[in-house]
Amino acid sequence: MEYDYDYVVVGAGFHGLAAAKQLHCTQPGCKLVVFDGQSTLGGKWAENRLFPGLKSNNLLGTYEYPDFPMSSDKFDVKPGEHIPGEVINTYLRAYAQEFGIIDFVQLETLVLTAEHRDTAEGGWDLTVKPLHEEHATRISAHRLVIATGLLSEPFMPSFTGQDKFDRKIFHSRDFPQNLDTLKAKTVTVFGAGKSGWDAVYKYATAGVKVNWVIRSSGHGPCWMAPPYVTPFKKWIEKLANIRFLTWFSPCIWGDADGYRGIRSFYHGTSIGRWLVDRFWNILGQDVISLNKLDSHPDTAKLKPWLDVMFTGCSYSILNYEQDFFELVKSDKVEIHIGEIVRLSPGKVHLADGTEFESDAFLANTGWTHLPPLKFLPEGIEKELGIPHQVADNAAPEDLANQHALVERADDEILGRFPRLRTQPVWNKKFVPLIDQKGINTDATYRTPLTPYMLYRFLIPPSPRFLRPRDVAFIGHQTNFSNITTAHITALWISAYFSGKLTRDPAKEIDDDAAMGKLQYETVLHNRFGKWRYPTEWGNKGPNFIFDAVPYLDLLQHDLGLSPFRKGGRLAEMTSPYGPEDYRNINEEWLALRRKS
Repeated sequence: MEYDYDYVVVGAGFHGLAAAKQLHCTQPGCKLVVFDGQSTLGGKWAENRLFPGLKSNNLLGTYEYPDFPMSSDKFDVKPGEHIPGEVINTYLRAYAQEFGIIDFVQLETLVLTAEHRDTAEGGWDLTVKPLHEEHATRISAHRLVIATGLLSEPFMPSFTGQDKFDRKIFHSRDFPQNLDTLKAKTVTVFGAGKSGWDAVYKYATAGVKVNWVIRSSGHGPCWMAPPYVTPFKKWIEKLANIRFLTWFSPCIWGDADGYRGIRSFYHGTSIGRWLVDRFWNILGQDVISLNKLDSHPDTAKLKPWLDVMFTGCSYSILNYEQDFFELVKSDKVEIHIGEIVRLSPGKVHLADGTEFESDAFLANTGWTHLPPLKFLPEGIEKELGIPHQVADNAAPEDLANQHALVERADDEILGRFPRLRTQPVWNKKFVPLIDQKGINTDATYRTPLTPYMLYRFLIPPSPRFLRPRDVAFIGHQTNFSNITTAHITALWISAYFSGKLTRDPAKEIDDDAAMGKLQYETVLHNRFGKWRYPTEWGNKGPNFIFDAVPYLDLLQHDLGLSPFRKGGRLAEMTSPYGPEDYRNINEEWLALRRKS
């Protein structure tokens, strides 16, 4: 069967570029194209998403592809520094040029629909529309990689009285297009996720008075840690990737690291669970102490409401040049723990009667988690493993709605990790944002959706797609090692597409028992986040911090590689894993393929 392209990648951020690079380098000669709707590559680090002072949470050395180090001499950032956004964008362009994929990228081009060919060979017919052209075109691809990630489509509700406010209202994504508001007298920042903190810092350091509204019925402020934590002042991104510390994290795929016995002790015995609780309490109290949150009534308002153990990647890092908490204690920032009930001309009104003037309104209201394109034929999303409507009595191919399997997974999760039975009560008055008085959303956001249901968080566990091996999703999981994860998951995807995984899920499709086991494992892994990270993306898609190393172990086993890279038992347990440890993983895998 003829196709216009062997591979189409949708999205040109870290994950999309990794997918394109691995396909190009491990399958030389394949016909490849990368589509992205923005005017520059980079995803969340594209030029239109940047503003002066925006930096990575990570310090130099942990935010790079394993085979393309971000060296200080080439990229003008020093060890121990957070990486400026414009440097990250430059780095990504250099990566695309270094590996010869820059010419495959077509910017300002949207993929509107993807229709599956239900034939033995599979494939996709895509509707593609360049932004500056009137009409869309149709192209075909043998295989499709969705790399749109979790931060491409903002969730932006409307507020009662918004039409009368007569001032700028915009999502945090669009802050770079609204930098003129840095000249305002006073602004409102709504929400206390990391982008909210960034906006508060930017406004306050520009001399703008900030009224910062944190919902009293919400999740509360996110955890914000200094770059170095614990009494030993350990680098936090590396701390999360030390094997013996990962054992303190309940993890359903943790046994992939080969240390089942010690994990069983920590999570299957009462004394082990006591030690686990002590570990997380120390980590949480250390952050509160280092930030001196209890030293002032205003900083106390920023104490997280959720136990640190149950926090996923909303856990963030203070990457500011000035002391953020000194700004909070100044007259430039006023924190309101309350609810916005309405807007009026130039004013914001809270439920307790507080009102204040505002020349602009920035909403840090999160993101939608659905891919921004339509899949066809209708109903295909049930087998693709992407979020869709919750239903009873669903057909067997709708894996996410197989409630018996979900209940079985819950039983196993809570049986193996009894600590997770005691879920945190972070806010007894919690009300979902979509249900808050004064906030209005489209009816589609009120429809309950299933979580992602992808094998290894990457591919649909359905014979319909396993047989032709024609689709994968990358970047729909997040952790502290996102770029290393992008590199290794992209290699896994290329190996899967070419039928060269050592543990190949597509080989199970004609064995009912093996297929049932594969699908149950998919449910088990995807359901785990609901219990492990209940207020995060965990109940929608994979989101984890201390569980990245065993996840990468799992993928390496599939590739036929040993995940133990430290050269000794003690180093294996105590030395943190970083991009440098996976520097030659491509060469290792290619050598293995040549031998076999």
